[in-house]
Amino acid sequence: MFHSPLSAAAIVMAAAILAPSAAQAEEKQPLKIIVGFPAGGSADTLTRMMADGLRNDFSPVIVENRAGAAGRIAITAVKNAKPDGQTVIIMPNGPMVLFPHVYKKLDYDPVKDFTPISLLARFQFGLVAGPGAGVKTVSEMLKKVKADPASGTYGTAGAGTLPHFLGQMFSQAAGVNLQHIPFQGGAPANTALLGGHINYKFDVIVETAEFHRAGKVRILAVTGAKRDPQIPDVPTLKESGVDMVADAWFGMYAPQGLSPATREKLERAVVAAIKQPELRERMQRQGYEPVGSTGVELAATQAADLRRWEAPVKATGVTLD
Repeated sequence: MFHSPLSAAAIVMAAAILAPSAAQAEEKQPLKIIVGFPAGGSADTLTRMMADGLRNDFSPVIVENRAGAAGRIAITAVKNAKPDGQTVIIMPNGPMVLFPHVYKKLDYDPVKDFTPISLLARFQFGLVAGPGAGVKTVSEMLKKVKADPASGTYGTAGAGTLPHFLGQMFSQAAGVNLQHIPFQGGAPANTALLGGHINYKFDVIVETAEFHRAGKVRILAVTGAKRDPQIPDVPTLKESGVDMVADAWFGMYAPQGLSPATREKLERAVVAAIKQPELRERMQRQGYEPVGSTGVELAATQAADLRRWEAPVKATGVTLD
């Protein structure tokens, strides 16, 4: 069969054009993002948004839920993973800055065992009053709790959680003595609040805003330095006369021992992802303030929060095995 020279040349040219694309596709490495909480929660939601944003630089991007022990199972898994840049974890700040002050023994060192990649987003909590509280403002709450200390019950997903210590910080700042009621998870605590079995709860805004708008609960104040755009009518604690500011954050970490080049590649990819308008909008709709910092900035934030939370945690006297 006859093959024309033109046909052969066209084939060579086509191969030359396609070769770079194939090479680029082969250069994309897989990325597994481990999240230490169940599917559907705030940590899982943010992780899956980040996974979508990182698919420009990695393929495939897999999200793996390893729930249990308040995130510690997942943290230990990443600590023991190969430091090749293909396994990372997205964690809220609690396990990285609170747990060292709470647990007598941890299976990990939050500073020495991990490579900080980026501070992804900040978020804040709301001081939520249930239908049984019978108050509409922080000042009404304080007046009632001072007159009737037994009414100052607040629930959390368990002892040693960030909301537990937010309640203790609030008690100290406001001059009251709230009574902590721990539950086995956030859902039972919400049920107790809606049922009037407890009166208050510190909760993530995104998980409470709809109940607030529907009139089922009332968010009295937010814990951050400024009002939350989801509920702009709700004041901050400072605006309500309580000298307290406390926000939270999610960070991405890799195992210790990453090469500088691998760390920089991950950092660049995360920062680029969070600059994407679509991803930023999705994060903001969920109540997150997008950040996308360097690893150095995440390390500095973590170090400052480790120091900041030490006194409030120790003041509660809570220690866990």
